[in-house]
Amino acid sequence: MLPDPADQPSEAGPDFHDQYDLVCIGFGPASLAIAIALHDRGIQARVLYIEKQRSFVWHAGMLLPNARMQISFLKDLATLRDPRSKFTFVNYLKSKNRLVAFTNLSTFLPLREEYNDYMSWCASHFKRDVLYGYETLYVAPTESRRGSVQSWQIVSRNLETDKRSIVVARNVVVAIGGKPKIPPTLSASAHNSKVVHSSLYSTAVPRVLTDPHKVYNIAVVGGGQSAAEIYNDLQSRYPNSYITLYTGASALKPSDDSPFVNEVFDPERVDAFYNLPTESRQKSSSSDKATNYGVVRPELLDRIYESMYHQRLHEPDQSRWQHRILAWREVMGFEDCPGSPLRLKLKNTLSGESSTSDSNFDLAILATGYDRNGHETLLEPTRFLLQENRFAVERDYRLMFRKDAVADGCGIWLQGCCEDSHGLSDTLLSILAAKLDVQSSDDLYTSATAPNNELNKALPRPLPLRPQMYITAVSAEPKSPLPQNPYPKHPAQ
Repeated sequence: MLPDPADQPSEAGPDFHDQYDLVCIGFGPASLAIAIALHDRGIQARVLYIEKQRSFVWHAGMLLPNARMQISFLKDLATLRDPRSKFTFVNYLKSKNRLVAFTNLSTFLPLREEYNDYMSWCASHFKRDVLYGYETLYVAPTESRRGSVQSWQIVSRNLETDKRSIVVARNVVVAIGGKPKIPPTLSASAHNSKVVHSSLYSTAVPRVLTDPHKVYNIAVVGGGQSAAEIYNDLQSRYPNSYITLYTGASALKPSDDSPFVNEVFDPERVDAFYNLPTESRQKSSSSDKATNYGVVRPELLDRIYESMYHQRLHEPDQSRWQHRILAWREVMGFEDCPGSPLRLKLKNTLSGESSTSDSNFDLAILATGYDRNGHETLLEPTRFLLQENRFAVERDYRLMFRKDAVADGCGIWLQGCCEDSHGLSDTLLSILAAKLDVQSSDDLYTSATAPNNELNKALPRPLPLRPQMYITAVSAEPKSPLPQNPYPKHPAQ
């Protein structure tokens, strides 16, 4: 049984085994919510979490000073599932002796760095179950004489030693989060040290711009929350520098988090969205896009506009401002000579005209979002088992395999990459706890294979697991997959 949050977290690493009831690939908020749910229900199971980072951290590159969460603290990792859990944000505050002080703030939106500390505090109680510093290369079916797949082998490598490790599990959850999205027109500059994605902002930018008092020329590309936060933060981080934000839109636009619109993220909306025809899903996502994509919280917009107004007060000529926002400007590429600053290739999204930036830039920061398709590479060796030759999932997030291709009590679940089928909330923190709220859904467990299958009831609706596992031992190297597998060897990512 794992220690309670009030206890001293263990410093030891995981007790390494070959065989598991469940392996979660990635130990971010989604897998952490699973770990908490298993703990809260007192479930004894052999579970392993494999995480590429060397310790738990949530969006380290965007933990900016004074940046606040965009969801209520009540939508934490436990409250919506069980308000009595010891892993609620309120109990975290109590354990840190900050509960009374936090209430004095009269806010539902904690600082982002505080929320990261909350999740790190939760994660610290599961150290014995987490394999940090390992990158999962692929998941493949194990050999089986029964015809259908009985288990999966998960192949990972130690990022320090490059040594490969293999474990086997009946069930796998893939929750690897997003990977930085670089538009095709800018992909040629992806490895240029003077071009940085926003996910690395706090860590990479100080290594490139080493003197905070020097006069630099910095470009920010994007029109959403991350772009606005970076544009705002740079002004205090590098007070003498010139900063220009480029957006292809007509202006920075506000997010809509009014109460009625916010119901888009209610857990029960997922059922309705999933049952819609594909075309209706697309229309629904498009109409609700202003809640999450390419928009900025109104209070940050007010702060930025006020700052620009102060510039206008002292200098009517906008071309001479220290901090500028250029709308209708899509960045199409960079002119870059070794040892020279960057020059931006621009397209006017209103007229279609192409041009080059008037200024040279020491650094360009791309706040261009994330792709959520990393699971496809990871699971490529399983593609031949899929029902539709694509990674479609059922309502319970379980991959759809061909009939009888995979045994009962064996499966793969996706988390955080199902927006097309489950709606805008799928990639967000808002409903992580609710995904695991199974208290009122007992009818969903009829597919469980054991009468006392407690593990099944704590995982996404439902995740059938067998307490009794019949898995053959795994050798030091990956075994050959099933004969009909057209992917006998899968390259590392």
